[in-house]
Amino acid sequence: MKDEVVAKVRAIAERVGASEGIEIVDVEFLGGGRSRLLRIFIDKPGGVNHGDCELVSQDVGTILDVEDVVPGGRYTLEVSSPGLERKLTKPADFERFLGQKARIVLKSPVENQRRWEGVLTGFAEGVITLEAGPGKMLRVGLDQVEKANLKFDW
Repeated sequence: MKDEVVAKVRAIAERVGASEGIEIVDVEFLGGGRSRLLRIFIDKPGGVNHGDCELVSQDVGTILDVEDVVPGGRYTLEVSSPGLERKLTKPADFERFLGQKARIVLKSPVENQRRWEGVLTGFAEGVITLEAGPGKMLRVGLDQVEKANLKFDW
């Protein structure tokens, strides 16, 4: 049921965001009972501001309530930016962030290692290229990735 709710919320949020040039990065539906959280992560070129979050929250929240998309009563709706270490999930994410540092966790080890960090140097035909060190290139299919996100050096 949660997957169905997430899919419906994503579709609604994408309709709302499209007119403002806002990308829906991710939608999460967490918790249960009285402490359920519906979280929408948004982004746009140049970054999002408080007004963008407020607009998506109000417009999506109204549609969710009118269409009764989230069954079971009470929940909290939260809209925010994906942050500096945003998730990378779609092919477009890997293309957009070429040249930036990323952390990738693989479903199966490559060279006895599942966790890799480095600079995204390429993405073509579903294959990610990560420079994991001087002269050390990792090429792995997107279908082999369990989790990926940008890595910010603090």
